[in-house]
Amino acid sequence: MSARFKARNQVALVGYAHSQVVRRADRPLGVTAVETARRAIEDAGLTVDQIDGFVSSPLLPTSGDHEVHDGISTVTSAWLAKHLGADPAYVVGFQGIGQITGSMTLAVNAIASGAADYVLFHRALHNPAGGYNDNPMTRATGADQWMAPQGFFGSMAAIALAYNEYCLKYGATREAMAHLVVEARKNGSRIPWSAWYGKPLTVDNYMAETQIFEPMCRLDADMPVEGVAVFILTSAERAKDLPHKPVYVAGYASGYPRDHRTALHWTLDEMMSSGAALSKRLWANTGLGPAEIDLPQLYDGFSPFVYIWLETLGFCRPGEAHQFILSGGIDSDRPGSLAVMSGGGAIGNGRMHGVPQMLECYLQLSERAGVRQRPRLTTGLACHSTPHYGGVVVYTNDPI
Repeated sequence: MSARFKARNQVALVGYAHSQVVRRADRPLGVTAVETARRAIEDAGLTVDQIDGFVSSPLLPTSGDHEVHDGISTVTSAWLAKHLGADPAYVVGFQGIGQITGSMTLAVNAIASGAADYVLFHRALHNPAGGYNDNPMTRATGADQWMAPQGFFGSMAAIALAYNEYCLKYGATREAMAHLVVEARKNGSRIPWSAWYGKPLTVDNYMAETQIFEPMCRLDADMPVEGVAVFILTSAERAKDLPHKPVYVAGYASGYPRDHRTALHWTLDEMMSSGAALSKRLWANTGLGPAEIDLPQLYDGFSPFVYIWLETLGFCRPGEAHQFILSGGIDSDRPGSLAVMSGGGAIGNGRMHGVPQMLECYLQLSERAGVRQRPRLTTGLACHSTPHYGGVVVYTNDPI
C-alpha cells in the first residue's frame, strides 16, 4: 500500500437505517433486509433506481453445520439488489474475516474508481436455532485432531489462550475486564434498537458469572442475534446535494496472520505484531495518528480484543490497557475519557459484527446521535475483528 490513501475523503457515507436487533426473528432475514434497505435509501434522499452498487459480506457467523439459504439465513448483495428491483452495475460480496471493514474497502474503491455512483452497503446477521457451538463433528481430522478431543475448540478457547497470556504477563485481573463489559452494556442499554436496550450490568453481575474458558465467562462474548444495518455511500461531490452531513472515509488498513499456525492457535505475540504492522499502515494511509482520533470505536466480539486494539493502535502503551480501563479511562460519562465503546459495541448490542462501531462513527460525526451526541468531534475510527484477521476504517466530517 502506498503511503497516503489516494481516495482520501473523496467518498462519503450519506444515509443509513438499522433494524431492531433481536435474539431470534419470526420472519426471514431477507424481509428485514429489504425493509431496512428501503429506509436507508430514503434516508439518503435517493430512490432505488439511483443505487447502482451493492456491497456486503454473506458470512453466516456461527459455529457448527447450518444450512445457508439466501434471503433466509443470509442475504447476499445479488439477492438484495434483485428483491429491491434495482438494476446495478456493481454487485460484490466480501469473503473473509473482518467483514465490515473488508466490505467497506470494496464500496469505497468502487465509488473512487467510478465503478458505481451510489453504493448500498449492508450486513445482515442471522441466529440459527440451537446452541452457538452445536457441531456435528464425530471425528477430528487434520489440525483438529490435536485440539478438539482435548476441549480446545471454538473461538472462545482461542481468545482465552491469548488473554491468559496477557493476564500472566501484565497482571491483568477479571475486575478490569468487568469494567469494560459493564461499559459496553451501559451504552448498549441506552440504544433503542439494541438487543440489550434497558438491560445494563454491574461489576458484581460480571464477577458472579461462571468462567467457561478461564478467565472468560459468557459475558465476555457478544450474544448471537438477528439484525440488519444498511449504509449508503457516494462521492464527496454528490454528497453535497444530499440531506445529511456527509461523513468521509479518510483511509483504512487491514491485518493478516503473520505466522502460520493451526486455525485457532492465536498467541498474544501474533496479535500484537500483526496489530503493530496494521497500525503503521493505517497512520501512513490516513496521515493521522492516535492523538488525532476523537472517537475510536474498538471491536469487542470478545472483550479481550479491546485490550489488543487499545495497545496496538497506540492509545495505550503495551500492557497498560487493563489499568487504563480500571481507572475509568473508557467511561463515556466521564469528561475527557476515550469513549471507545460509546456505541455499545458488540457486547452492548449483540453480534452485529463491526456494525455498532461503524454506525457510532457515522451517527456522531454526522451529528445524528440525538441525546447521545458528543460535542466537537471531527474524526472517528471503527475496527472489526482482530488485528491479525480484521481491519480499521478512519472517518471524518472535515475533509480539509
